[in-house]
Amino acid sequence: MFRENSSIFAAAFAVVFTATAACADPAIVYSVGGKFDGSFNESAYSGVKRFQEETGQTVREFALERDAQSVQALRNFASRGNTPVVAIGFNQANALDQVAPDFPETDFAIVDMVVDHPNVRSYVFKEQEGAYIGGVLAAMASKSGTIGFVGGMDIPIIHRFLCGYKQGALSVNPDLNILYNMTGDTPAAFTDPVRGGELARGQIRRGADVVLQAAGGTGLGVLQAAADADVLGIGTDSNQNGLHPGKVLTSIRKRVDNAVFDSFQSEKDGAFQPGIRVLGVADGGMDWVLDDNNKSLITDEMKTAADAAVQGISDGTIKVHDVVTEGTCPF
Repeated sequence: MFRENSSIFAAAFAVVFTATAACADPAIVYSVGGKFDGSFNESAYSGVKRFQEETGQTVREFALERDAQSVQALRNFASRGNTPVVAIGFNQANALDQVAPDFPETDFAIVDMVVDHPNVRSYVFKEQEGAYIGGVLAAMASKSGTIGFVGGMDIPIIHRFLCGYKQGALSVNPDLNILYNMTGDTPAAFTDPVRGGELARGQIRRGADVVLQAAGGTGLGVLQAAADADVLGIGTDSNQNGLHPGKVLTSIRKRVDNAVFDSFQSEKDGAFQPGIRVLGVADGGMDWVLDDNNKSLITDEMKTAADAAVQGISDGTIKVHDVVTEGTCPF
């Protein structure tokens, strides 16, 4: 059975890949949920599109249907000469840890986790910094004095979001009530919009009138539930303002697109270097979105406060707590 399934997977991969791949083409392996998940993967895809448009170069792509495919996908791209091979998502760390040593001449990158090998570049983000700005805006927009947060998998990255969100919100209103839930303890917690909607509705019934989602595809259900209840959602990863115009207060973008583009472009320029790259607000790794879809929701006072938060975080006058390096969230 294993050989049969492996053969089927390899055949499917070959169809996606095509036999005429140029050896130097970069490649990307998206996490589960598909590259059009409206969130994390789609942000990565935006980086792919930008690179293709600016260079005219082909990028080889594969989207995981399940995590168990990661090793074979990474190995197949590397064995065909693609470089760099970029793995999207912390859930591919173990697979990359297995594959990278077998292809020392291939450059690899991973987004959202550190894999320590001499041919791997790891991109990680200061999620707490972007979430702080979301908290500031949520507190200023709330009329009920209660805001919510729905996270995906119960992991440190999501707790970074939560702690930063709390800190930013409480900096505006120390008496604010902040509700929060995590969706689950496996990667499936990022692909369950029905459950996301249920959790959001529970928070809304308890008074939350702004709910931030940090839950990947699950978060689409959160934003839908908020819009249906005529309260405000806050998106993450990609710009999700347009999903429900006038009902999404803002989107806190994790610039996965910039990480993907940087990995591809540095390889093209012959400047690819292994190691860890940490991207925060000051580095263009996290930001918030103001566009036609939400401009009616953001007052001049709110924009001023958000811009001040960006400046303070960037120059170090605002220090946002990091639960990964500094321990339990104090807020």
